[in-house]
Formats: sequence, structure tokens, C-alpha cells
Amino acid sequence: MKNRLIVIEGPQGSGKTTLANYLRENIGSSNLYRLSGQKEKGLSGKEISKKMYLSLLKYLKSMEEIPMDLIFDRTFFTEEIYSRCGLKEYVFHDVYEKLLEEFLKLNYEIYLIVLYLENTNLYEQRLDRESHHQYQSFSLQNSLKQQMAYLELANELEKEDIHVLKLSMDDFHASYQKINDMFHIK
Repeated sequence: MKNRLIVIEGPQGSGKTTLANYLRENIGSSNLYRLSGQKEKGLSGKEISKKMYLSLLKYLKSMEEIPMDLIFDRTFFTEEIYSRCGLKEYVFHDVYEKLLEEFLKLNYEIYLIVLYLENTNLYEQRLDRESHHQYQSFSLQNSLKQQMAYLELANELEKEDIHVLKLSMDDFHASYQKINDMFHIK
């Protein structure tokens, strides 16, 4: 049986951190990684991201035989979404395509969980937090734009050899039940 590689993606305020923590606490033999990206928006930022994510893929390859599920709070999908939404000064799609090709070659059972909110008013409540460690500004408009782009990306990736779950995080309890069913959490 292959190890699981679980990637959680979604807009700012959709519940990625909450879900990542839940999975880490409830899946035995798992590691949680939080990737926050980097602050460079120009072409140097594209090169930094490219090197960072190529290194990440090498690391993932090296971990394939270790009996450990890996949970990621964001990966290179975020970089592609931020680029699509105009939050970067460069187009990342050429690098994204190469990264995705290598990602799909990894020997894991790959899950992509894309979070969204049906009640988009919840973004305003969730984005009104005490501290922000992101390089992108928190705003309802950014989250709504990201939500549309993430759901579009999820639709694109459903054609690949990835388990894609689009998960509404309006009600944490209902969301956890879906996650429990998917990952056989009791």
C-alpha cells in the first residue's frame, strides 16, 4: 500500500490550517508541512519558487519508502493560483506544468483537498484575525477571486491520477465527517 500525500489548498480564510491540524492529529504516522511561499513577486520570485518546489519534489521522492503519510498546508498549486489571480508579477504556468508532471510521477496515493466557502460572508469573519503571516494581503475580494481559481484548478486536476475533493468548510463538523469517511478516521 502506498503512503498518502495529502495537499490542502484553498483561499485565505477557508480553513486550511484548521483542517491540516485536524488531519495531523487524527492520522497516525503523519507529518505536517506548512508552506508559506516567498515574498518576491518579480521574476526573481519565480526562480526562487521554481528552485524551492523542485527541491520539494526531490524531498518527496526521497520519502516514498518511509512509512509515513505526508500532509501539506499549501504547495506549488498556491503559486499557480496567485499567478492566475494577478497576485504575482509573473506567469507561473510553464513552471507549474513541469512541477505537476513530476508530482504525478511520485509513488504516493495523492489527495488534493480544495477548500471553499459556500457562505462567502464567512471569509470576512475568518480574515479578521489578530496576526497575519502571509505575504499577500488578506481581503474578501482576494479570497473570492482565489476561491474561483482554486475550484477551476480542482476541476482541471480531476482528470489526473489524483483524488480531488472540493470541500466546503462552512460547517467544520460536517467537513470533518467527510474527511473521516475519506481517510477512515474513527
